[in-house]
Amino acid sequence: MRRRDFIALLATAAFVRLPAAHAQQPSSPRLVGVLMGFAESETSWALVREFRGSLAKAGWKEGSDLRIELRWGGGDVHRIGAAAGELVALRPDVILAQTTPVATALAHETRAIPIVFVTVSDPIGSGLAGSLARPGGNVTGFTFVESSMGSKWVELLKEIAPRTERLVLLFNPATAPPLRFYLPSIEVAASSFSIKTSTAPVHASGEIEGVIAALARAPGGGVIVMPDAFTAANRDLIIALAARYRTPALYGNNFAQSGGLISYGPDFAETFRQGAGYVDRILRGANPAELPIQLPTKFELAINLKIAAVLGLTIPPNVLAVADEVIE
Repeated sequence: MRRRDFIALLATAAFVRLPAAHAQQPSSPRLVGVLMGFAESETSWALVREFRGSLAKAGWKEGSDLRIELRWGGGDVHRIGAAAGELVALRPDVILAQTTPVATALAHETRAIPIVFVTVSDPIGSGLAGSLARPGGNVTGFTFVESSMGSKWVELLKEIAPRTERLVLLFNPATAPPLRFYLPSIEVAASSFSIKTSTAPVHASGEIEGVIAALARAPGGGVIVMPDAFTAANRDLIIALAARYRTPALYGNNFAQSGGLISYGPDFAETFRQGAGYVDRILRGANPAELPIQLPTKFELAINLKIAAVLGLTIPPNVLAVADEVIE
């Protein structure tokens, strides 16, 4: 072979190899958005770590083939709306949405980007999906509680505070799931114990003390702090006010570890692990419209004996026996 032909052959081979070498270069990391409805706190960060850890176990490596953009809603509907717009503008491959207001805000922003929600109470009533078995759109996920949960809250509060005659439901209508989802089961249970119920919608933290102070003016008052991004953001304030006014309070979110009397609800960490599972499946090609919305499978009862003693309450042995966590 002549030298000139040999050089031409080498040049041709190099040219042919270039596309193959280029094809072997790593592709851009997949982008996952996370919008937390709760305020930034150690408890909330623990949930984010559960999500990240579950994705890592599924084989995703942050900084290599995965990037996560995190935003905090802080229980504020306006802040949630702004954060939802920011995340959608980044055009992520999928978004994890925590709480009903967050899922709703994101669903209003996009019908194309897959959304996986966690800690949402009533996805059908909230208009997020057409059915549990087949959501049919870009939104799916894991519900927070069943509607019958309300009766369990009333029963538990009556058992630990048997003198309860009046019950107030504390929530923010701008950030809480629709109250009609829980109310029927709450009213049925309250009626069976001859307890009068009333709702106490609040829109700002400055309104909370007035509700609890009014309830404490007469004996027999109790409060159910509804699962709500706003009440979660004001957890410490609500717990302090309940203690100051010596008012028995049951929490739909797990506030017992932070000084609340008693809480009953699903295992939040488990829902974030499940959410990561759906995010993983969607990143690998699954269609959110065909991923069924799943009901909670694990619930936790936590009781704070120290606060019970401060309120002069004795927790019945049968309640202690079924508690998942007893704080002394």
